[in-house]
Amino acid sequence: MFALLALHLVVGVLIVVMGDTLGRRAFALAAVAPLATVIWAVVVAGGVIDGEPRTEQFTWVSGLDLAIDLRLDAFGLVMVALISGIGLLICVYSLEYFGGDTAGTARLAGVMTIFAGSMLGVVLSDQLIALFIFWELTSVTSFLLIGNDDTNPRARASALQALMITGLGGLTMLAGLILIGQAGGTYRLSELLADPPSGNLVDVGLVLVLVGAFTKSAQVPFSSWLPGAMVAPTPVSAYLHSATMVKAGVYLVARFAPMFAVEGAWRPLVLAVGATTMFVGGYRALRQHDLKLLLAYGTVSQLGFMMLLLGTGNDHIAEAGVILLIAHGCFKAALFMVVGIVDHGAGTRDIRELHGFGPSWRSVQVVAVISAASMAGLPPLLGFIAKEKGLDGYLEYGDFGGATATLVVIVVASILTFAYSARFVLGVLGAFGDRDQADVSHAAHAPSVLFVAPAIVLTACTVVFGVAPALLDALVEAATIALEPGADPSPIELWGGVNGALALSLVVIAGGVVLTLLRSQVEGAQRRTYDVLRPVPASEQFFWAGLRWVGIVARRTTAIVQNGSLPIYLSVIVIVVAGVPAVAFAGEIDGLPEWVEEPIHLALVGVMVIAGLGAVLVRRRMAAALMLSAIGYAMAGLYVSRGAPDLALTQFAIETLATVLFVLVLRFLPRTWVHRRAVFAHTGRVIVATIVGAAVFVFALASTDARVDVVEPSMSEAQIEASYPEGHGKNVVNVILVDFRGWDTMGEITVLSVAALGAVSLALTGRRRGRPGPAFQEVLDGPPPDQDGADASTDVPHGGSRSDAATDPVPGGVA
Repeated sequence: MFALLALHLVVGVLIVVMGDTLGRRAFALAAVAPLATVIWAVVVAGGVIDGEPRTEQFTWVSGLDLAIDLRLDAFGLVMVALISGIGLLICVYSLEYFGGDTAGTARLAGVMTIFAGSMLGVVLSDQLIALFIFWELTSVTSFLLIGNDDTNPRARASALQALMITGLGGLTMLAGLILIGQAGGTYRLSELLADPPSGNLVDVGLVLVLVGAFTKSAQVPFSSWLPGAMVAPTPVSAYLHSATMVKAGVYLVARFAPMFAVEGAWRPLVLAVGATTMFVGGYRALRQHDLKLLLAYGTVSQLGFMMLLLGTGNDHIAEAGVILLIAHGCFKAALFMVVGIVDHGAGTRDIRELHGFGPSWRSVQVVAVISAASMAGLPPLLGFIAKEKGLDGYLEYGDFGGATATLVVIVVASILTFAYSARFVLGVLGAFGDRDQADVSHAAHAPSVLFVAPAIVLTACTVVFGVAPALLDALVEAATIALEPGADPSPIELWGGVNGALALSLVVIAGGVVLTLLRSQVEGAQRRTYDVLRPVPASEQFFWAGLRWVGIVARRTTAIVQNGSLPIYLSVIVIVVAGVPAVAFAGEIDGLPEWVEEPIHLALVGVMVIAGLGAVLVRRRMAAALMLSAIGYAMAGLYVSRGAPDLALTQFAIETLATVLFVLVLRFLPRTWVHRRAVFAHTGRVIVATIVGAAVFVFALASTDARVDVVEPSMSEAQIEASYPEGHGKNVVNVILVDFRGWDTMGEITVLSVAALGAVSLALTGRRRGRPGPAFQEVLDGPPPDQDGADASTDVPHGGSRSDAATDPVPGGVA
């Protein structure tokens, strides 16, 4: 399985790299990957259907238990068949669709191959994080495919809309997967479903997962991106937006539903969203004049139907969902191919401009009629079996809340499905064409055999599996059991006898026929309804309005937080870095330790507090530097009192060196400073200092308590024991710095060296232009005896005047 994923990636990248030199022949090379997958799936199908899933594992980081697990069961086999089988036919179809070697054709083929590999990764992943990665790869590649014509503003806008909605949904889903994985103690999907976790966090995680699934599968109110994506070439629409990508959310819901449908808000959400989507998609499809948009809204409606079948957690209803997955892939991909053939031949997809086609188009018309009849749910086709199975499932096993209302919606929406299927057929046959306009369809050239062949293959599958459903019986049964191990699926039959499902099917057909006969009145009623509801924003308008508001808020927020003030930037960073961890550490503190262990500690801490306050209050730079040094020397005294003379010596050396450097540098700066914005600066600094001080205090207490209940030897004891035998040194601190943390020490030395070089470079180059500055040795020796750096105008940094030097703010202050 890893080899197949790698094959898709290699072939896709190779096609993209070779570029337009391949032209439409790139699809012939792209067909290698799905063909190899189909052959492999046929080889392993017998064992998988018999209940022996195939698994593979790629260990990424063994020490961190990071691995990518792949698993193929019977339900995954159904998805693989759709992805690679239809993908192979799409490659053959594209060889004729892209008749000329237009720019971007090869790139489209390469990205489509990478998408196919990403989609396979989604259905084969048995690890939640890997599933999310492949999930997002499908969003990215879909963005590239929709916006392949980057010179078209509509294509760019539609691609952005699809990426924003599905991408944000994916990030929401990631949060849910993490909550579920943490609650279950594992991120392996098969283990979670075998022993599902529960609790409030899991309920929240499931809702987040549903949001991600709804966005990917174009459920209301996230469905606006799918009709917009129809700007993509027809092969892309036939593959991504009818057969594969939009089913990713349905696939995820089908996996989670058997174990989590009764948890929290799962089932009510799925029923409400799925029913709304099925009805709204069918209603909007019924008023379209563009054949492609009609199919797009029909896809939205069918995706809602799949949610209602696969998201309830009932295995009998889920069996109908598995059949609908297969049926929808066959009839919807074939219908999209028909639209592409019509568009190529007639130059339009508008049913008002089509007047029927000549005898040479009979094969295309037969494909359109049969596939649309399967979509409408007419016997003896596979779509009829799926719809019958779903109706029967809700009638016989709909013993959960909302089942009756959902069944009513399914029947009403199925009537709409029949009506827009008939609208599609009548449009292709020319029933809506205006005879007074130029006849473009009769003059259209007949498509080649290779152009129509993929659609014929899919239509043949619709007919054969409808007439002889026993051919699918073993696969559908195994797929249903793969979703719910305790399932007891019933055989697939074309004729289930006279029952409630048949009666509802007759109601659907009768209602659909009435809507078709009254199509003019229905169109008029829809126009009037649309005029009334015009002031109400649609979901697409909500999206673009939301995107504009995000831009406005982002610009205003940036103007505030990115205003060019370095002190504000540093304050925000310091507050976040210090304050956020402090909240977590505060919960780890068991209690406060003894405040004073020895009297000398109180005196040393008092010196540090007084010196710290003095460094803030004094107005002379030299005095402030000495106050800081006093803090360091007092800390060294604290080390001595605690029995750490080696640390004290190190602290004394560092403080002495720092004091000397401060003195050398401050001699060339004005002696005093003033605050130009005293109130704001003082208030802000007090807040930042308080937060940082409190955070350090909390961290010190939490780190001390962290070693109290440790049974094993602490890290300090282990380092003391290993100091001499491993580091060959009796000074533990030196061994830690040189041996145990040698690389850290080398890095710190490197940082200090780079900082020193930078300081020297600034000192040498930051001289007043036009006047030679002191040489490096003169900087070290100081100014001549008759020159005072604080008063000489030639020593004011950056050539400023003495008035500038007199009011120079404190380093790091707000200018």
